[in-house]
Amino acid sequence: MKNLIFPIAIEPGEQQHAFGVVVPDIPGCHSAGNTLEEAYANAKEAIEAHLETLIDEGMALPERRSLDEHRLNPDFAGFTWGFVTTRNIPALKKAIRINISLPEVLVQEIDAYAQARGMSRSAFLALAAEHEMAA
Repeated sequence: MKNLIFPIAIEPGEQQHAFGVVVPDIPGCHSAGNTLEEAYANAKEAIEAHLETLIDEGMALPERRSLDEHRLNPDFAGFTWGFVTTRNIPALKKAIRINISLPEVLVQEIDAYAQARGMSRSAFLALAAEHEMAA
């Protein structure tokens, strides 16, 4: 599963003001952070949340444009540009049923671990697989 990459426009911050972030490809998607690192992390969360909401509401995903198109937009004059890599939310939202075999004791441990964290078995296994493949 390929991750998605989104350009972000970063409004410079200072001691009095946070870094502002706009995601031009997703209207209404913006965030901020007191540090540049925090701004990037918050932008990732905002993008993923917006994509999930659009999908859950049955709305079309926005068309993505090139960085050059965004840079020519006068609304972003003076902004710095960066990129944020996110999980492929559209691909994650379409679930399929699979049949796997695992040792019974392992399934019991997975279930206990997942339940203690308010997760389903499927959610835990998906998260574990994502984590393992990201390494």
